[in-house]
Amino acid sequence: MIDQEGGQLGVMSSADALKLAQSKGLDLVNIAPTAVPPVCKIMNFGKYRFELQKREKENKKNQKVINIKEVQLSPSIDTNDFNTKCRNAVKFLSKGDKVKVTVRFRGREVSHSEIGEVLLKRFAEGVREVGNVERPPKLEGRNMTMLLSPVTQ
Repeated sequence: MIDQEGGQLGVMSSADALKLAQSKGLDLVNIAPTAVPPVCKIMNFGKYRFELQKREKENKKNQKVINIKEVQLSPSIDTNDFNTKCRNAVKFLSKGDKVKVTVRFRGREVSHSEIGEVLLKRFAEGVREVGNVERPPKLEGRNMTMLLSPVTQ
């Protein structure tokens, strides 16, 4: 049994502990139910829950959410389209998002997967200032993917 200041009151029955908490106008909270004997504390439970929610909210505010944006290419992409896709990826990476670059092979294009690999390496060179290759190009079925992450400052 622990009182509201943190001092130990010793081992006592739950009925006595409950009477003691009610006489002080506070709640009896079971802190460690698996311990032998169980540890209880006299406290204002509403205030405790409020402090807990406040801490969780503060932790949530401090964590950063990382989104994964996807850019899709084809092996026969033209130069201007390629440059536009690069600019979009640079914009995503500068915002702090990760970028998944996918080359889709259609029909017999999959037999020339080296074209897709060259294209993805060229794409990585185009966004080198703002992004690092986190996962190198990998062929998965009819798609070849590569993951880029933003450069840390």
